[in-house]
Amino acid sequence: MSIEAPKTRDDWHALAHSLTQPLTLESRAFIDDAFVDAASGETFETLNPATGETLARIASCDAADAELAVGHARAAFARGDWSRLAPGKRKKVMLRLAELMETHRHELALLDTLDMGKPVSSSLGDTAGAIACLRYNAESIDKLYGEVAPTGEESLALVLREPLGVVASIVPWNFPLMMTAWKIAPALAAGNSVILKPSEKSPLSALRLAQLAREAGIPRGVFQVLPGFGHTVGKALALSMEVDCLAFTGSTGTGKQLMQYAGQSNLKRVYLECGGKSPNLVFADCKDLDGVARHAAAAIFHNQGEVCIAGSRLLVENSIREAFVERVLKAAETMQPGDPLDPASFMGAIVDEAQHRRILDYIRQGVEEGARLCAGGQALEGLGLFIPPTVFDGVTPAMTIGREEIFGPVLSVFGFDSEEEAVAMANDSVYGLAAGLWSQDIDRILRVTRRLQSGQVFVNNWAGGDQTVPFGGVKQSGNGRDKSHHSLEEYSELKSVWIALST
Repeated sequence: MSIEAPKTRDDWHALAHSLTQPLTLESRAFIDDAFVDAASGETFETLNPATGETLARIASCDAADAELAVGHARAAFARGDWSRLAPGKRKKVMLRLAELMETHRHELALLDTLDMGKPVSSSLGDTAGAIACLRYNAESIDKLYGEVAPTGEESLALVLREPLGVVASIVPWNFPLMMTAWKIAPALAAGNSVILKPSEKSPLSALRLAQLAREAGIPRGVFQVLPGFGHTVGKALALSMEVDCLAFTGSTGTGKQLMQYAGQSNLKRVYLECGGKSPNLVFADCKDLDGVARHAAAAIFHNQGEVCIAGSRLLVENSIREAFVERVLKAAETMQPGDPLDPASFMGAIVDEAQHRRILDYIRQGVEEGARLCAGGQALEGLGLFIPPTVFDGVTPAMTIGREEIFGPVLSVFGFDSEEEAVAMANDSVYGLAAGLWSQDIDRILRVTRRLQSGQVFVNNWAGGDQTVPFGGVKQSGNGRDKSHHSLEEYSELKSVWIALST
């Protein structure tokens, strides 16, 4: 259904009530252009973490469903009604899907907020990003050329780009729709058949997207959605001999397992965007400490800290550290969690009880290891899974909270005295997804930017960028890139053609 633009908290609650009436939410798997129950008949609950209420019982797919979907995806690829469709025609269908997403953007945003607890204002931003991703990749389809290699007159050498075949996309729960778009848009644009496995914690927007994809005219078998768990349907897709590429965003541990499954099966390509423990470096020469502090707080507390690039390690030059931490604490006071359906809420609920316990366990460990708790640290009383902004000062690299990814609203503050010390501390991590740098010294900016071991560096901002720049990490933060033309290239295969000419 198309939703009239809501404005207030009451508007969003009214829409949520109408959307979650019995039989309104699609809860079945989408296989070969049809919504069906899992082959086993099994289901699982998806809950609203802000209220504890059951939203729906979702089809729990397993290996049998994966085998069926992969067969349909392979058949669709062989038929060629998408893989060999003229680029301009694929572009038209994908733009139609983007238009439908735009029409239903409030509904899509609401589903993500209900499913995983993020503020609806954030979900609206995510939905806009997902739509932009679809449009960018659609418009790129007929603008990327092959190559003609240099040869003598007796030969003609061509370098062609062709779709890989069947792509399995496994996406996380923290940015459900946006991460889905980052994976499926370039894969579809390149001409592949795509099977999407959404997180069991946030499947609703993916299933609604399947309805829109069918309406947009994506051929049967080309886009399918298999809700379920990683150890069942996710593992089956990773081990399938008929899946040619696996694209994953999630934990580093799971990413390592998927690479092993690829090796045990058919050496399928594996593109991983995994964990992070991103450093945010603040030098004494930066201007507007109040503004930088607000950015530093938002870098970790946005989306409840459930962000792969969260600026969870704040490295501050010791000459301004005490004053800067006070500014961060003041900013954090304005970023408290609230009703996710209130557009004014900065933070929402933690996705589920397991993640809620995990975050609280890390906070307790931080206190036990000697870090100074400056703010937060306790779950909010009452209904729902809410944790306020939590700040630790005096953190050292040896402490668990300073090394491991918490994936929650917990900030660890470190001090440094020199540029060399700051760089060494920033790089002292198994992760390398993102890094931030705040300084007015252009020489320092260029030096430090080159030395930071990170897939992306934000200078005098945090999380800047748009669809034109690649997103991804180094070290145990993964490989491959989302966004930009680089992601589109990853979902295609190079074919060299050497033609002998008569002379």
